[in-house]
Amino acid sequence: MALVTFRYWAAAKEAAGVGEETIRAETLAEALAAASGERPARAAGLNPRLRDVLARSSFLIDGVPVGIRPPEAVTLSDASVIEVLPPFAGG
Repeated sequence: MALVTFRYWAAAKEAAGVGEETIRAETLAEALAAASGERPARAAGLNPRLRDVLARSSFLIDGVPVGIRPPEAVTLSDASVIEVLPPFAGG
């Protein structure tokens, strides 16, 4: 599994309680599940808002927009950086 970095911005950072974290995952779908607490070790300390924020966010992986690709189809490389961009007011 790849070791990837999540970078949270705006509401995602507030909901996550951190600006950045490292997760092991092979696809964006696996990374999102891990970040949103769908694994027992993480769920206890998770702010429940993060799952909602992630569902509305867009993502950049190594600076490239994911766009409308399904998260299951987006493979991750070791050391990839996933930027979580929640909707911003006014644009």
